[in-house]
Amino acid sequence: MIYQLAADLVLIVHLLFLVLVVAGGLLVFHRPYWSLAQVPAAIWGAWMELTGRICPLTLLENHLLRQAGQTGYAESFIGHYLLAIIYPDGLTRELQTWLGVAVLLINGAIYSVFFYRLRARSRAP
Repeated sequence: MIYQLAADLVLIVHLLFLVLVVAGGLLVFHRPYWSLAQVPAAIWGAWMELTGRICPLTLLENHLLRQAGQTGYAESFIGHYLLAIIYPDGLTRELQTWLGVAVLLINGAIYSVFFYRLRARSRAP
């Protein structure tokens, strides 16, 4: 039971990390210091996708599930509803590359707008 709960917790952390990677740049508009966590997270996420590596959180989830006596995620309520978001069906190497590029483009656009607004504000009288 404790391993199942730990696996579910890791799955939630994994989902939150993915949200930070993809859209966390939006937080800099509210508090610029978020960039200290978001930029490294986005670089890590893009690198993992572009190189086709397996995230350590995935390895930890699978280890905990095996310790709980499971071979997959189907038995967990959290896993049942969140896994399709984190591990979509049909995930290919090409799709991973496009996901990595998308992470870079989305974050590039967000930070471009942020720095444009910051620069415009500094020029205002």
